[in-house]
Amino acid sequence: MSMTLEELRDLAGAIRAEIAKAIVGQDDMVDRLLEALVAQGHVLLEGPPGTAKTFLAQSFATALGLDFGRIQFTPDLLPGDILGSNLFNFQTSQFTLTRGPIFCDLLLADEINRTPPKTQAALLEAMQERRVTLDGETHGLPDHFMVVATQNPIENQGVYPLPEAQLDRFLFKLLVPYPSEAEEARIVRDYGRRQGPQRPADLGVSPVADPARLAQLSSALDHVTVAEEITHYVVRLVRATRDHAELVVGASPRAAVMLAHAARARAALQGRAYVIPDDVKALAVPVLRHRLTLSPAAEIEGREMEALVAELVESTEAPR
Repeated sequence: MSMTLEELRDLAGAIRAEIAKAIVGQDDMVDRLLEALVAQGHVLLEGPPGTAKTFLAQSFATALGLDFGRIQFTPDLLPGDILGSNLFNFQTSQFTLTRGPIFCDLLLADEINRTPPKTQAALLEAMQERRVTLDGETHGLPDHFMVVATQNPIENQGVYPLPEAQLDRFLFKLLVPYPSEAEEARIVRDYGRRQGPQRPADLGVSPVADPARLAQLSSALDHVTVAEEITHYVVRLVRATRDHAELVVGASPRAAVMLAHAARARAALQGRAYVIPDDVKALAVPVLRHRLTLSPAAEIEGREMEALVAELVESTEAPR
C-alpha cells in the first residue's frame, strides 16, 4: 500500500504538532529532519551544548514511534561497542550474536567527533547500505534506519574531525542556533520548574506513526516528478562549486543526486507533485556546506561556507 501526498502532508503536520509539545521553536530543524526521513538520509546537527540537539532527536523518534538508540561517543569507544559482537556461549558451545545499539530505527550518535576515525568508520556501511557485517555475516537494518549525529563546534581539544567520506554520508548538516529571546523566556518558564531529566512522553509527546506506516513514506516520492529544467539547474549549481576560486574541493555527483532527492522530499511534504526551484534553493546550504572545502586564502579572509553557497545559488540561473 502506498501513501498519497495528501496523507504524507497530514502525517507531517501531526508529527510537527507532537514535537512542538516538547521543543520550543526549531521549526526549520524539524522540517529538515522530516525531509531526511522521507529521503532516507542522515542528519548531522552542529551546535553549542544546551540547545536541545539530543532532546530534539528523542522527541522526533517518540513522535514517529521509532525504536530509539543512543551512543555517547568517547575517545575509548571501539567499533564493537557500536555494532556488537559474536560471543562464545560455553553452555551451548556456540557463538551468540550480541547486537550493539546500532540495531534500532533512529540512532543518535552523540558528539560523534569525539571518537577516533576507526570507530567513526563503523557507521559507514550502516549509513550507506542499511546493513551491518559482523564476522563475515550480514545483518539488515530497517529501510528507514536513520542516524542523527551531533557535534560541538566550539571545542578543539579531544576531538577528531569527521573525514570527508563520513561527512558525505549525511544528507544535511544543520547548524542549531540559540533560541530567540521570546523562545528562551518560554523555555525557562516551561522547563525551569521541572525537576529531573526531561522525557518527551512526560511532556505529552505520543506516537502518531509506526514502522509499518513509515515503510510507506518513500512511496509518496513516486508521485513527485522532477522536470528536466530542474535537473539541469541542480547540475549547474553543483558544477559551479568545482570552478569556484575560493573552493579547493567542490561537490560530487552524489551531492547533486542528494540535492535533487531532498528537493523531491520537500515537495512531497508540502503536498506538491512537482519540484520547484525554491525547493533546491532552500536545501542547497544544508546539503552542500559539509561537502565543500574552502581554500586557505578564503579561510584567512574569514569566508563563511553558508554565505559562499548562498552566493552560488544567487548567481546560478534558475528555471522560470
